[in-house]
Amino acid sequence: MKLSVREVFRRLDRRSFLQATAMLGVSHLALRRVSFANQNPSFSSDPFTLGVASGDPTADGFVLWTRLAPDPLHDGGMPPEAIQVRWEIATDDAMRNIVQSGDATATAELAHSVHVEPRGLQPNRPYWYRFQAGDASSVIARTATLPSENSAVDRFRFAFASCQHYEAGYYHAYADMLTQNLDMIVHLGDYIYEGAGTKGKVREVPGKEIYSINDYRNRYAVYKSDEDLKAAHALCPWLITWDDHEFDNNYAADHSEEPNIDVADFLQRRTAAYQAFYEHMPLRAAQLPSGPNLNLYRSCDIGDLISFQVLDTRQYRTPQPCGDGNKQPCEQVFSPEATLLGYAQESWLQTQLSNSKCQWNVLAQQVMMGRVDRNPTEAVAWSMDQWAGYDVARRRLLDWIDHQKISNPVVLTGDIHCNWVNDLKVDFDDPKARTVATEFVGTSITSGGDGPAERKDHDGVRRDNPFVKFYNGERGYVACEVRTDGWDSDYRVVKSVQAPESECLSRAHFFIEPDRPGAVRS
Repeated sequence: MKLSVREVFRRLDRRSFLQATAMLGVSHLALRRVSFANQNPSFSSDPFTLGVASGDPTADGFVLWTRLAPDPLHDGGMPPEAIQVRWEIATDDAMRNIVQSGDATATAELAHSVHVEPRGLQPNRPYWYRFQAGDASSVIARTATLPSENSAVDRFRFAFASCQHYEAGYYHAYADMLTQNLDMIVHLGDYIYEGAGTKGKVREVPGKEIYSINDYRNRYAVYKSDEDLKAAHALCPWLITWDDHEFDNNYAADHSEEPNIDVADFLQRRTAAYQAFYEHMPLRAAQLPSGPNLNLYRSCDIGDLISFQVLDTRQYRTPQPCGDGNKQPCEQVFSPEATLLGYAQESWLQTQLSNSKCQWNVLAQQVMMGRVDRNPTEAVAWSMDQWAGYDVARRRLLDWIDHQKISNPVVLTGDIHCNWVNDLKVDFDDPKARTVATEFVGTSITSGGDGPAERKDHDGVRRDNPFVKFYNGERGYVACEVRTDGWDSDYRVVKSVQAPESECLSRAHFFIEPDRPGAVRS
């Protein structure tokens, strides 16, 4: 019998639960300053091999992150003792005018990662920061605070990306982001891939499929060794969510895509995956996992211009109907009980959107909301892993957005390794149905290797899905400029992710006029 998360933990006694969480290092004690931390450690090699990062910016602060790992691919190479890490924030890139500084403690329980949450900084301005441990210093990186709440903002530039399979290619897209004058980078998931490494690929990922906490830590270390990725993290603050591969392909809450997986074992693996995710991302203490649970959905407002609602479509969803994959819809697709967000997150989302005073309201999430027929030449086939497999929940959300007259809703999506632009409708079967929102779907950074500009099914997909405005199979990302007079999305594509060097170019450009949902190619 398959048990729910709640049922599994009801059956675990308190001692077992505490032993499991202690073993995996999930402890609020790990966030406290440890009085016996080594204040003057000595390193034989650079402990800042994984770089630095900032994220979750606000008007008066942000999160600063690093992890001490002098031997990153072999469990970090750190002793079990706690280490004191110095952090500094300056108003200049030479770090001459330091405005805040302090000490943080890197503990073995959290893989010697550091998460600092400075407050009280000036709004809407750049800052530079660095870390020091003993006689070792990190690179100096740039970040920024956001405009004050409800303050007038006339322009904001950001990029969104997802799906960066390390062995599939080089991260040329991140190198291109350095040229785009970005205020923020939004990552929509699949930061790592959990599968076994495959010989003969462009780059090597060592090891088998990952399960333990050290497995996940070492996999993040492989990915974070990429110089272009480190440079992008050092460029500006990131706003991050996950998809499935940070844990396990196409999982749904406590359900594996594989049959006959013990729920307790599955949740133990999820505990390891979620902790490693926290350890390697610039996330706040509010996102510190508790066992197999991590509350990731949250908001980020850019003055009065943009309100980002960062969603989690994995942790709370009901299992994919009809056996997953692209399928002709079965009865379960139309079940009112099926959910991608879970009822608590859906209620939270409605509250956030209702209270938003921003001109543009953005859902930063993982799986495509447009209900695309993926088999246009034969019987209808919808993706059971996307919103199409949860038709009532999709209709309910879009219908609510329509009736509540939410200002300029835009959906940002990753996951699918293709570029799309979709007009979102409550009823896709009615060709005259009103467009409720616009969906921009970004392709992968590298996943899938080099792809064609025009896929084989391009004509059929465009013919049978008239709400699809763009469909492209290349690799890259999407750069967005949002203004009071409109939204511009530039689909940046890489000529080849399999070549060690390759340039990016603009493949397509779309514009949204305020108060007129639906993107127009320009």
